[in-house]
Amino acid sequence: MRILVVEDEPQIAAAVSAALGASGYQTQTASDGEEAWFLGDTEDFDLVVLDLGLPKMDGLAVLKRWRGAVRQMPVLILTARGAWPERVEGIDAGADDYLAKPFQIEELLARVRALIRRAAGHASPILSAGPVSVDTRQMRVMIDGVSIAVSPLEYRLMAYLLHHKGRVVSPGELIEHLYGDDDARDANALEAVVTRLRKKLGADVVQTRRGFGYVVGDDTE
Repeated sequence: MRILVVEDEPQIAAAVSAALGASGYQTQTASDGEEAWFLGDTEDFDLVVLDLGLPKMDGLAVLKRWRGAVRQMPVLILTARGAWPERVEGIDAGADDYLAKPFQIEELLARVRALIRRAAGHASPILSAGPVSVDTRQMRVMIDGVSIAVSPLEYRLMAYLLHHKGRVVSPGELIEHLYGDDDARDANALEAVVTRLRKKLGADVVQTRRGFGYVVGDDTE
């Protein structure tokens, strides 16, 4: 899962990015509204954490431009405590949730998980396909309820495919949403991760659609 963190206070941006990274998400940061608008308009993100008090272009203006361009990624806005008009205007502009500053990182992570699940049509933090399940709170992959040791990248791959259960996901989309800028970002590296997962979870868990991509939970065969 790929998250854009838009925050002009370096300490907050660093803390949020570190917490999201430790929870299995890939993050990119923007420190002003113009950069945020450009990134959100030209790249795909699974969620945006958006501060409203930004230089160059305020967060509400950024959000309105995204929604005007039919950019539909979930947006969690950060507001100053007690700024009720700002919160209401943010929701009216198309925000999916808000969090008042100062906030606890644990609450931000819980809201992020809930928004991503909601966007994918899931109510529960447990995502399942047959005997395989992923607990998005505990970052665990399980077979019949028994935890299986997986790497962070293997976890991110299973979580992403289960969030999009039954849909064939192209290698390009997976690479974009799984890897950081400094990681290997090619189809061969992705195939190696899939191969390792099949050895741990079963050969049929992650299915290949030649020429199209990968899918979990497709019962059409």
